[in-house]
Amino acid sequence: MNSKIAKTCQSLTTAEEMRNQTKLVMQPYANWEEYLTPAPLSIAILGELVFISSKTDFSINKNPPKNGYKYIKYPDSFRACLMQVCNSGWWAFNEAHKNMDQIRLHTMAVPDYMKTAVKILFQGNDEVVQAHLPDQLENIRVIADDCLELAKSTENHFIDVINIIQELLEACINAEHFYGEELEAIKKKLEENKIRKQSSEEAAKRYEKAVKIMEEELKEAHDTYKKAMDSLPGGWNMIAMDFVGALSESVTSVVTGLTAVVAQPVFQIMNASKLITETLKAAKHKTSSADGVDKMNIYSKSAEILAWTVHIQQYVHNNNIDWKDLYDQKNKSTKTDFVKMQFKRINSSLKKFPDCKAKQHAQELCEEAINICEVLAKHAPEGKCEDDETEVLIKRIRKLTDSARSFDCKSKDVTKSPSLIPKPPMLSKEESQFEGMSASKRETENARFRIEQSRAQLDKTREIYEKSVENMEKNQKELTEILITMRNCEVKEIDFNTTIQMLVKGMDAMGRVKEQWEKMVRFFQMVSNIVKVSLTKTLKDFASTSEKTQSLSYNSKLFSKDLLYNQAFQATNIASLVHMISATYTEVSDKYLMDRVSSLGKLMAMDKEKTEFEKERLQLQNSCDKAQKGILRLVLKNKAEFEKKSDSRIKKIDKELLAILPSAAPEEMKSIQAAVKSGFTKEEEADYY
Repeated sequence: MNSKIAKTCQSLTTAEEMRNQTKLVMQPYANWEEYLTPAPLSIAILGELVFISSKTDFSINKNPPKNGYKYIKYPDSFRACLMQVCNSGWWAFNEAHKNMDQIRLHTMAVPDYMKTAVKILFQGNDEVVQAHLPDQLENIRVIADDCLELAKSTENHFIDVINIIQELLEACINAEHFYGEELEAIKKKLEENKIRKQSSEEAAKRYEKAVKIMEEELKEAHDTYKKAMDSLPGGWNMIAMDFVGALSESVTSVVTGLTAVVAQPVFQIMNASKLITETLKAAKHKTSSADGVDKMNIYSKSAEILAWTVHIQQYVHNNNIDWKDLYDQKNKSTKTDFVKMQFKRINSSLKKFPDCKAKQHAQELCEEAINICEVLAKHAPEGKCEDDETEVLIKRIRKLTDSARSFDCKSKDVTKSPSLIPKPPMLSKEESQFEGMSASKRETENARFRIEQSRAQLDKTREIYEKSVENMEKNQKELTEILITMRNCEVKEIDFNTTIQMLVKGMDAMGRVKEQWEKMVRFFQMVSNIVKVSLTKTLKDFASTSEKTQSLSYNSKLFSKDLLYNQAFQATNIASLVHMISATYTEVSDKYLMDRVSSLGKLMAMDKEKTEFEKERLQLQNSCDKAQKGILRLVLKNKAEFEKKSDSRIKKIDKELLAILPSAAPEEMKSIQAAVKSGFTKEEEADYY
C-alpha cells in the first residue's frame, strides 16, 4: 500500500504537473489580460490629447523650478507638452510589444536546457556533472539576464511617460491654473503617484532581502544536513529520509515564496490606491515588526515542523503509545531524541526574525514538541507510563499535529507552495529501497491531509481569482464611462480642465501597465539569482564534498544533486510562468493594442485641419472601445478555463490518490478538515501581502 501511495504521489507531482500547478496557484497574481484593461484607455487618452493639442495654446512656464524642468522639453507650449506625452506613450507601447514577443521566444528555450540538466544530474559520474551542468545552468541564466534587460527597458519607457505627465501637472499647479477643490484633487493624485513610486522602491528592497535569505537558507540546508547525518544513530534510515524530505520541502517553499513576494505586492497595488496610502501610513507608524519576506521565511519552516510532528504521532496507535518501537534498544536511545534536536534547531533559527504572530505560532509549536519529546524520553526506557498521563500525552500529541497542519496550510497560503510537492529525484530513488520501513498509517494520514489541503488551496485561489475578475469588471466600467465622456465632448467643450482630467487618468492607467513590467523585471532577477546561487554555492559544495562513509547510502553529494535539481526546477518553473504571461500579453497586444498604437502614430503625423484627422480620431475611439470589450471577453474565457483546470486537478487527485486510500474514521477526517480550514482563513490576511 505504501509503495502504491508513494508512486501515485510521484505521478501527481511530475515536473509538468508542478509547472501547471504553479500556473494555477499564481493565476490570480499573473493575470496579464486583466492588467491590460487600462492599455486601450491609455491609447484612447493619448489620441484625445493629440486632438486637444490642435486647439488653444498657452505657456505653463510661469513659476518654473529653480533648476529647470527635468522631463518637459517645451514648457512655453502646453500643446507641445501634450505631443511629448503622446510621443513617449507611442514609444512605450511599441517597445512593450516588441520586447514581450522576444521574452516569449527566449522563455520557450528554457525547458530544453532543464531536460539536459536533469539527464546530466542522473549520471552517476560526478566529473560529468561538474564538467557539463554549469553550461546548462549558464544558458538559463543568460536567457534570464537578456529578458531582464528587455523588461527593464520597457519599464523605463512607461516610467518616462508617467514622469512627463507628473511634471506637466506640477507645472500647471505652479502656473496657478487651478483653484480650490480642483487644486486639492490634482495634488492628491500627484501625492498618490509618489506613494506608488515609494511602494515600488519598497518592493525592490523587499526583493533584495528575499534573495539574501534564499542564499542563507541554501547554505544553512547544507550545514544542517551534514550536522544531522553525523549525529544520527546507525540503522535509523527512515528518520534520515524524513529529515531530507522535510529539509528539501522547506528550501523549495523559500524559493516558491519568493515568487509570491514578487507577484503579490503588485496584485494588491492594482486593487486600489487607497490601500497604498493606508499601507504607507501603517509603515510609518510601525516599529519593529516582520515584513512579508520575514513572514514568508518563517512560514517556510512549516514543512519541517509538520514532518517532525507527524513523526511523533506515528508512535500513537488508537489510545496507546508504542513504547517498544519508540525506544531503540541497540543504541539505547529514544527515536524522538533526534526529533527534539530538529525542533531545537528550527526554534533557534526563528530567533533572528522580528516578532510577529507567525513567529510566535512557530515557536509555540517547537516548544510544545520539545516538551513532548522530553516526556517521551523520560518513560521510553521503561516502556510504560501511567494511564492518566498517557491519555494527557496522547491528547497533547494530537493537538500538536492539528496545530502543525493548520500552520502548514497558512504557510501554503502565504508562500503559494503547492500542497503536493515532488520528492527530489535522488531522494526518491533511495527511499524506494526502504519503502517497507515507513509507517503505513502515517503515509495514509499524510496523503489524506494533502488531498484536503490541495482542495482548500485551489478553492482559495478560485475565490481570489473571482474577486480579481470582479474588480477588473468594475474598473472596466469606470474606464468605459471615461471613454464615453471623452467621446461626447464637443470641440468647444474641451477646455483646460477636461484636458487635465484626461492627463490624470492617463497617468493612472500608464502606472498600472508599468507596474506589471516592474513585476516582470523581478521575475527575471529571480531566475538569474537562483541560477547564480546554484553555480556559485551549491555546485561548489557538490565539488568540495568528500563521499564520507555513512550508514546511509544517500550521501552529501546526492543531497547536493537534489538541491541543484530543486533550484534548476524552480528557475524553469518561474520561466514557464513568465512564458504563459508573455504569450497572453503578445496575443492581447496583437489583437487589441498594436493597430491602435499605429493609428495613434498616424494621428500625430496628420494635419489637424484636414477632415481625415477627425475620421482617424473617431476610428481610434471606436477601436479602443472594441479593444476594451475584446479584453473582457478574453478575461472571462481565461476564467472559465482556470475553473475547468482547477476542477480537473482536484478530480485527478481524488481519482488517483483518494481512491487507493483505506476509508478514514469520521473523527480523523473531521480533525484534518478543521486544521485545513483554520489554515486558509482570512485572519491576518493583510499582514502577509
